[in-house]
Amino acid sequence: MLYCPCFVLSLHPPRLLDAAEALAESRDFGTPWRDSDAPLVAWQDISKSAFENLSRWRRLWLAHGYQSVVRIAFPLAVGRAFECYLFSPRQWHDRSEAALLAWSALNIWPLLKRALADVRSPLSPRELECLSLAFQGSTARESGTLLLCSERTVNFHLANAMAKLKVDNKLAAVQRACWFGLI
Repeated sequence: MLYCPCFVLSLHPPRLLDAAEALAESRDFGTPWRDSDAPLVAWQDISKSAFENLSRWRRLWLAHGYQSVVRIAFPLAVGRAFECYLFSPRQWHDRSEAALLAWSALNIWPLLKRALADVRSPLSPRELECLSLAFQGSTARESGTLLLCSERTVNFHLANAMAKLKVDNKLAAVQRACWFGLI
């Protein structure tokens, strides 16, 4: 399950949407976990508490047959994080299984980050091309030649990209685009 504050970005399988939405609405995860001793990865055996004391999301996940959850926070720009929740139908008796699952997720994070960036990117394809060429060290004139447009057009696209990325210079735009996985 992919989680963003207050809403679910992606979920598999879809039959778990009610449980995922209950988790998204809860206060059990998010900021308090970032302040804990495990700010990036946390594991819980959700089946160990008394059923009557469980929060709604825990009851729903247990009803679907899930026993354990691993929460992984992938850091993003400006102190934000993308949280991913991985549920297992097994009870884990030690941290090694949770650690292996977290390690697998961390290894695919660059691909996941790129896929999310592509879906949620505010930049047009031409703005991305201009930023990519700037990242490679091309001047606006060189980029214009490669893109078959004028230097002024390249600068126009770069200015639009800077505005959308909320930065005030080309280097900062390139850095932010790299950070978001756009280039």
